[in-house]
Amino acid sequence: MSQSLAGKVIIITGASSGIGAATARALSRLGCCVALAARSAEKLHALADELGPAAIAVPTDITSGPAVANLIARTRERFGRIDVLFANAGIYVPGQLAEGDPDILARVVDVNVNGLVRCVHAVLPHMIAQGCGDILITSSISGHVDLAWEPVYSASKHAVQGLVHTLRRQLLPHGIRVCSIAPGMVANELWGITQPEEIEKRVAAHSALRCEDIVDAVVFILSRPPHVNVREIVMIAQREDL
Repeated sequence: MSQSLAGKVIIITGASSGIGAATARALSRLGCCVALAARSAEKLHALADELGPAAIAVPTDITSGPAVANLIARTRERFGRIDVLFANAGIYVPGQLAEGDPDILARVVDVNVNGLVRCVHAVLPHMIAQGCGDILITSSISGHVDLAWEPVYSASKHAVQGLVHTLRRQLLPHGIRVCSIAPGMVANELWGITQPEEIEKRVAAHSALRCEDIVDAVVFILSRPPHVNVREIVMIAQREDL
């Protein structure tokens, strides 16, 4: 059994490209109202224009408290409520810790963990007042497996996993569902893969997921009836031995 998503108001962070943009397009086709958030104003406005009047672009740096507050306020002003937060924004920096720039590595934690916390904290009062809502978070297989080539990114996603599973227990009494999607490698901009031929090459070799695979998981989770709480979906490509 599934429920219709038509009319749902959904905030999507990291919406200017990759998983976020693909999800925005899919949810818009299903009749959702979408608030698009990312730092790239030009890409956001282009996507909002493509999706039509049920979409708004709100350029947002999720590490900024005032920017996140503006995102929440603009969404409520335009659509009247917030049904879903799809906290998808994140950055990826691999490499040896000893050779890394500490400021760049700190930015990974600031975006992937602190930015996530800011977004969730800002939306919760409204969902608690409504007595319902969905918080869906893009995590990573790196939050389950210790990957030696990405120690800080992996650490940030382990923190995300801890937040998801503790927050889920806190919010169940309020009728708010919390779920994460933990993909393996996705052929998108996060990994520097931008051209369609590059994406298909990765997919054909069974070494990567498409953005659309993640979108399918998002729609599945949000379409569950209110009494069904999906804890997490872990997605890996066929040849990932994790």
